[in-house]
Amino acid sequence: MSSSERPGQPAGKKVIPIVAAPAAAGEGDAASVSLYEAHQKIYPRSIRGLFSRWRWAMVWLTQLVFYGLPWLSWGERQMVLFDLGARRFYLFGLVLYPQDFIYLTGLLVISALSLFLFTAVAGRLWCGFACPQTVYTEIFLWIEKVVEGDRSARLRLDQGSWTVEKLRKKALKQALWIAIALWTGFSFVGYFVPIRTLAAELMALQGSWQLFWVGFYGFATYGNAGFLREQVCKYMCPYARFQSAMFDKDTLIVTYDPQRGERRGPRAKGVDYRAQGLGDCIDCKLCVQVCPTGIDIRDGLQYECIGCGLCVDACNTVMDKLQYPRGLIRFATQNAVAQGWARARMLRRVLRPRVLVYGAVLLALSVAMVASLYVRTPLKVDVVRDRASLARIVAGGQLENVYRLQIMNATEAPRSYRITAGGLPGLAVASEPVVTVEPAQARWVAVRLQLPHESWGSQEAGSHPIHFDIQAEENDERVREKSIFLVPR
Repeated sequence: MSSSERPGQPAGKKVIPIVAAPAAAGEGDAASVSLYEAHQKIYPRSIRGLFSRWRWAMVWLTQLVFYGLPWLSWGERQMVLFDLGARRFYLFGLVLYPQDFIYLTGLLVISALSLFLFTAVAGRLWCGFACPQTVYTEIFLWIEKVVEGDRSARLRLDQGSWTVEKLRKKALKQALWIAIALWTGFSFVGYFVPIRTLAAELMALQGSWQLFWVGFYGFATYGNAGFLREQVCKYMCPYARFQSAMFDKDTLIVTYDPQRGERRGPRAKGVDYRAQGLGDCIDCKLCVQVCPTGIDIRDGLQYECIGCGLCVDACNTVMDKLQYPRGLIRFATQNAVAQGWARARMLRRVLRPRVLVYGAVLLALSVAMVASLYVRTPLKVDVVRDRASLARIVAGGQLENVYRLQIMNATEAPRSYRITAGGLPGLAVASEPVVTVEPAQARWVAVRLQLPHESWGSQEAGSHPIHFDIQAEENDERVREKSIFLVPR
């Protein structure tokens, strides 16, 4: 056993030795203890293969959506806009108000359940293929490779002394990183401020808060994808910590087959390596070199693994060159690897009770949310009593209560609404009964309700329940809101 290994320590984990420094004069036996190891920069090696192509396909897909969606229009407005100032969310043909917060809650619950379902089925697929941290790290690494060269060239460049060539490459890389980071921050803020207006304000150096948030999110992208990289996934992301609660031995994960691969070691061509007690693994460490988090998948399941599958591509490349069967490192379940199951049996075990429950709940919530959006009435009304004048007697002996109605038109066309009231005999609207509200706008309307003397004179003093009916003139949209009518003593 080497000095850096301890009984019970998981394979592949570094144990930092406790180093006692010599005691200074006059300090007796006092010693300083070093418990931390300096971070070692990871230089991932580029590899081609099925999972590498899938990762880049997801990079293109996610960034086309993220960068392009704010520039698309729906009629005369931005297609997707979370206008916090106006307190309206525009999603394609939908206009949502703060009163529609339940839909945002439903979306978040559906997203969480989807993540749980995908994790239970196939581990950290989200982390490896679609997480923004993964996507932007991949983009920044690609820029680094284009400017500085492949893995070995980058290692030599960083280890060498500063020259004009090194300064030029580093400056160019940083400039490209900053440009992409700022464009990312600009695009993100464009979901909350109309992006064309935002572009005009930034060109004119106006909008201090917009400038701040563009810079803030740009700096976050630059720091996370350019420097922190795998440290975000390993130490900062909470998902890495609680994912094990959703894993079991039938979860599809990136696995190394030790029964086939051990004992590792190089071998000469034309020699029966199995007669020498060797497995299929030649210990080339290519799977470690391509890993974006720098782990050795041969040490077993580790929380640092983001399930990107690049080690599978690397190992399959080596197996092809040696004319060995593929799959020494592959997506499989722990039960399948340990018991030698065929692919069909492994996939049947994936559809276990946990996955079926997640899927059923997710389907039910999705159907309920879609149905709710379909039957949703694009008209909302809030009723507020005028506290300056609770009740008063006006000309003709009428008892009058005053209210303020906020009528919200959540459609893309102007609407006229007729206001009526009921709940007490003779109750009538004394103000303008029809109001017009512009598209995707809200309007406050003062409404006066009057009750004849013969009606309110026979009523007990106090509050009486009534209701407002707001009916669209153009169609059958209708909303009923409750309130109270005060009768004084």
